Amino acid sequence: MKKSWLAVLFIALAACSSAPPKRIYPPKASVQELLAGSGGRWTLKIRLENFSTVPMTFSAVDAQLTVAGQDAGRIVAPTTLTVGPESADVFTATITPAVPGKIAVANALASKRTVRYQLTGKITSREPKSRDFDFTFESALSPVPGLDGMLR
Repeated sequence: MKKSWLAVLFIALAACSSAPPKRIYPPKASVQELLAGSGGRWTLKIRLENFSTVPMTFSAVDAQLTVAGQDAGRIVAPTTLTVGPESADVFTATITPAVPGKIAVANALASKRTVRYQLTGKITSREPKSRDFDFTFESALSPVPGLDGMLR
């Protein structure tokens, strides 16, 4: 009787020792912050989210940015950012915005109002497997009180 309980205990422990499955889910990128510089260029803080259960190393983000429905430009950012499982990290990209997007952001800043944006493109991962993920993200950016030219 004692041996059978001991065998059941070992089987139960062995069943608990298996690692959780590795699942790869498509990542997303979003604009966390936009700083409209005095030289006409924008500095963007891009938030890269990893929804997978394993760490992922990303090698590039290539995306089209539209602001208030207007073309704002293309973000092409090579990166070697490693993001932990179910986590996010931020990197910086600088672009020279297209005139329609530049005007939309200038109007939002001048009137101190929120502006909608869309980021569409692909994120390239290097680890654990090299592949491209298509994504689309829509949200809004609002002027930051006391910080001229900044939207978050």
